[in-house]
Amino acid sequence: MRYPWGGKEPFYTYHQYLDNTFGCQIRKIPVDAGFTCPNRDGTCGRGGCTFCLNEAFAPRYCHAAKPVTQQVAEGIDFHRKRRKSIDEIFVYFQSFSNTYASEERLRALYEEAAAFPDVRGLIIATRPDCLNEKILDLLCELQHRLHLCVEIGIESLHDETLACVNRGHDVACTLQSISALTQRGIPTCGHLIFGLPGETPETWLQDISIINSLSLTTLKLHQLQILKGTAIAQEFATQPEVFHTFSAEGYMEFLADYLERLSPDIAIERMANEVPPRFLARPSWQGLRHHDIIEGVTRTLRERGTWQGIKKAEV
Repeated sequence: MRYPWGGKEPFYTYHQYLDNTFGCQIRKIPVDAGFTCPNRDGTCGRGGCTFCLNEAFAPRYCHAAKPVTQQVAEGIDFHRKRRKSIDEIFVYFQSFSNTYASEERLRALYEEAAAFPDVRGLIIATRPDCLNEKILDLLCELQHRLHLCVEIGIESLHDETLACVNRGHDVACTLQSISALTQRGIPTCGHLIFGLPGETPETWLQDISIINSLSLTTLKLHQLQILKGTAIAQEFATQPEVFHTFSAEGYMEFLADYLERLSPDIAIERMANEVPPRFLARPSWQGLRHHDIIEGVTRTLRERGTWQGIKKAEV
């Protein structure tokens, strides 16, 4: 069976999106350009998001002490050693809030990354409250000669949750920033976390109507990981009852429910989060990897005879 997005999988994969858009596969090279966040430096808070431990997600070659040029070069070398060939490259500004600086500094960093001949585009991860008009204009300018995608940390669509995890912005800010990006024609990726305190699977299924209304290009779905040394690990230790936790099988079933209601126009970049076990305060799922989750969700959808978007009209 061929689905609306042109693929054989029962959900719109990021692989299919890249093939539809570029006709080839793209390799992401993450970099750490030395940014921070406004809820870390005192602008709207201290301590950062309660769930965040940046070093748990960054590759070894990503280090803010290294110039972006060096990180990109080392990233290309790393991937070439693992694979004999690399298609074109996206440089992924991943760590912290990658639009939280002056227009001049951002331009210099983005241009440094784009100078590599194999670089086809930039992926820029940031917070909703770090996109002013000048920065939006800069992104629009870059988009004329590079593929650009801005990854917005939505995390939750509930103000109480955002306050609880020390985000320092509200849902209205999230919706406004995504609208500003889509109005300028800039592809946007949304990032959601399932498992933040006080929320349940029913919460997340009800929120799909908002997600479907945002004109997102892609979506990253992550289960909450409880990481050592974070504030949320302390909260989980004292108030575990406010957290909804999934078994691996339960998470796959939930994701199938979620995808059935999600717009078929949104490509799925990730379904689960992976960090090295040494960072986990609460290990779970007995070593299952991201590809295991994908296989489980795919199997569940096929067993149901359903696919992404089949129940969109119900939300």
